[in-house]
Amino acid sequence: MDKAAQVENPNSPSTDEFYEQLTALIRKLHEAKSFADAFEHLEPAMLELFQAERISVYQRNRTRREIFCRFKTGDELREIQLPITPKSLAGFVALSRKPLLISDVYNSEGLKKLHPQLGFDSSYDRKSGFKTQSVIVVPILHNKVLLGVIQIINRRDGGTFTSQDLKRARELAQFFAQKFRYDFDVMDNPFDYLIKTGVLEEQKLEQLQAISSREMPITRLLKRDAQLSSKQIGESLERYYQVPYQSYDPDQFHPHPLQQQINISYLRKQSVALLEGARGQVIVVIDDPNDSARLLEIQNALKGQESEICVGLEEEIQQYLGGNALMSGDSGNLDTIVGELDEIEDFSEDASAEDAVSEEAPTVVRMVNRILMDAKRLGASDIHIEPGKGKEPARVRMRIDGVCQEIIQIPASHVPATLSRIKIQSNLDISEKRKPQDGKFGIRIQGQLLEVRVATVPTVNNESVVMRLLATGEALRFNQLNLMPTTAERVEKILQRPHGVVLVVGPTGSGKTSTLHALLGRLNSPEKKIWTAEDPVEITQPGLQQVQVNPKIGFDFAAALRAFLRADPDIILIGEMRDRETAHIGIEASLTGHLVLSTLHTNSAPETVTRLLDLGIDPVNFSDACLGILAQRLVRTLCPKCKQRYTIDEEEAQFLRRQYDENLADELQLQPGKTALFKANGCEQCNMSGYKGRTGIHELLQVTPELRELIYDKATVPEIRVQAIKDGMRTLLQDGIQKIIKGDLDFTQLRQITYSDE
Repeated sequence: MDKAAQVENPNSPSTDEFYEQLTALIRKLHEAKSFADAFEHLEPAMLELFQAERISVYQRNRTRREIFCRFKTGDELREIQLPITPKSLAGFVALSRKPLLISDVYNSEGLKKLHPQLGFDSSYDRKSGFKTQSVIVVPILHNKVLLGVIQIINRRDGGTFTSQDLKRARELAQFFAQKFRYDFDVMDNPFDYLIKTGVLEEQKLEQLQAISSREMPITRLLKRDAQLSSKQIGESLERYYQVPYQSYDPDQFHPHPLQQQINISYLRKQSVALLEGARGQVIVVIDDPNDSARLLEIQNALKGQESEICVGLEEEIQQYLGGNALMSGDSGNLDTIVGELDEIEDFSEDASAEDAVSEEAPTVVRMVNRILMDAKRLGASDIHIEPGKGKEPARVRMRIDGVCQEIIQIPASHVPATLSRIKIQSNLDISEKRKPQDGKFGIRIQGQLLEVRVATVPTVNNESVVMRLLATGEALRFNQLNLMPTTAERVEKILQRPHGVVLVVGPTGSGKTSTLHALLGRLNSPEKKIWTAEDPVEITQPGLQQVQVNPKIGFDFAAALRAFLRADPDIILIGEMRDRETAHIGIEASLTGHLVLSTLHTNSAPETVTRLLDLGIDPVNFSDACLGILAQRLVRTLCPKCKQRYTIDEEEAQFLRRQYDENLADELQLQPGKTALFKANGCEQCNMSGYKGRTGIHELLQVTPELRELIYDKATVPEIRVQAIKDGMRTLLQDGIQKIIKGDLDFTQLRQITYSDE
């Protein structure tokens, strides 16, 4: 900053002396297991090397997005933590990757010339009585990646550091970088970790890098052509840049208000998104955290706001900025998009049919995309688009936790275009509006494949569309099914049998497929050959041979089952026994030494027996083959954050006993004035409803010798139910009451999906 800093200091070691001391210092550094172990012995040598009073060595803290120093000379300060911002000398060097040579740290005007926010925190001097004067601050870099900062303070002779001292400090930093590199397990390039872990071949990476471009960045090619997930790529970037990877997670992270004050085109061009972190902190997500020029520009725009730096994928950053959110076009906010539709409607009120809105209109595309995105975010199972009469808007309702909720309304002028857009995606005939159609399409949202089944039904107003969301994913674990201990024990006993039929029954949307895959997860082992036939394949598990049936070409469940029997199976899963042929082959397969799992649409376990017999299944074969029938429903659960605890009184205890069965009520161990239950309250997390999420209630009919005799004789449903309860079955209602006492739900929700005689 002045001429004094540019001349050599005669008190400095000669060049030969410097390199001799440096060589000895480096030898000690490499002999140590880590830098932390070595510093205590290196500190005196470094001070001698620069004839300095103090030296601080900061290391990068990847998890806390800061640099920290645990090696401060002196006893009064043993640890300093600094955010990587231009507000401090070390923070500025960490951000800019540029060295500093300052003769007077108290010259605030000189510091402001370097950066408007740059200053010196004199509080450390005031607390310790030490006077900081001249400093050298240099970054510790490996392949432009920041690993730390060296700060050398005050010459012992009272003079100022020189350009020669700065050069020597930078040489020292290079040696430190080699040690830090091994301490931090730093990679040589952004995708080395993918090669190191074996998920990507080096030759494949070189091929993709050769064809990558601004329009098709390498990260997108890695996902498309190398079938890598965002998480895998993000972990590799995190290892290289030594900053956290920020994935695209709009449920948890939202744009910071400051982002609205910056030209969105500039942010898109720079591939930088500003998200809101804890306590209003700005999370700066950038595709290249080594680009100090971009980071300094963004810091200037933040106006001193506390910030954190993260690495993100180019395409995910654009999603945060509202671009390329889904398939094509911006996703935007639903309310904003509807507002745009209203404006268009007002403008085109007198437009002719020839000027009707196109299904390819950007706003329509964004509307459909955003509806799907919000349905995924809200955990909806179905989306209903219901047309209004005349010029009335269409309602969009979503079934969330089993309950339909209206989300938005689509202006009447845009309803035909919206329906056509959905039809095009589903490969349906957009000109056919007089009869029902069904189809499906797949879409990738937030890195997860979402399969959407579409059904259109003509109404007196217009076509109504229902979209069912079939999110692919991993199977639930057996202990996540929330089976009561006795039921879980009996299910596991059934699964130990080498052959037979196990059925999971219930209405559509009751979680049968999830339960079946949880059971398969219990059975899945290298010793077992497992085939599954499903429509569609929603859940995948390694070790299973999963087949998608296609009835349109004659490959239905029965055909798949016949094929499986020729493919040496141990266990077979059939998506549904929907006809006599499938049920007959499944039962025959179990009698020839295979364990067969399947589903059926019935209301209870006892009713399943009579349903199969009504299909024409031989009662003798069925009674011999059937091991057990698990009926289930999904019930809304109390919000875990706000559910309110209370103690039951005598009246409520008697009510629950009557509902459960007076003869079995002792199982509940209800004690008025002592037993605690929970009731719905309401908070922001559950949208003030008091309920969040769903859980299963179950009834397990296990075929015993007594039940087998009843099936032989084609007994009625009440007779089968009575015997099953004697054998240990607890009905859906009884299982639900047990879960009320457990604290999962309340009787209000249980009553909506079960019934009793009370």
